[in-house]
Amino acid sequence: MSLAFRRATAADLPAIIEMLADDELGRQREDTSVPVADCYREAFSAIDRDGNQFLAVAENSGEIVGTLQLTFLPGLSHQGLWRGQIESVRVSSKTRGGGIGRQMLEWAITTCKERGCRIIQLTSDKSRTDAIRFYESLGFTASHEGFKLKL
Repeated sequence: MSLAFRRATAADLPAIIEMLADDELGRQREDTSVPVADCYREAFSAIDRDGNQFLAVAENSGEIVGTLQLTFLPGLSHQGLWRGQIESVRVSSKTRGGGIGRQMLEWAITTCKERGCRIIQLTSDKSRTDAIRFYESLGFTASHEGFKLKL
C-alpha cells in the first residue's frame, strides 16, 4: 500500500480523534462527539501555529488511515543536538496489520533526519505490548524509564 503523508488540517480532526479513541485506552480518555469538542480545536490550533510541531496524516487513495505527531526539540545536552519526539501514533483499525505503521514510522524517521534531529524518542503505554514489540523491530530501544505526572 502506497501512502501519502501530509500536514493535518482542521477538517481532519474527526478522523484523527476517531483513531485516537479506537482502542481500550483511547475509549476511556477521548471524546468522539460531533461537532468536535473545543479542546481539540484549540489544541490543533496551537500545534498548527508552532513550527516545531507536525501533526501528520497518512492517506491511502484519499482516505486517512493513520496519524502521528512529530515534535522537534532543541536541547543543550549532547552538544546541542535536536531530538524528534514521536507521539500519538495510530493506524485505522480497519487497516491495521498491513504495514501502514511501519511506513508511517519510516516517514517520521526520515522527516526527523531532514530536520537535523540526531535522536528520535517515543513513549508507549506499558500495556501496549504489540506496539512496544513493533517499535523494537524498528530499532528503538527501551533505554530510559519514562515518567508522567498528570495534573
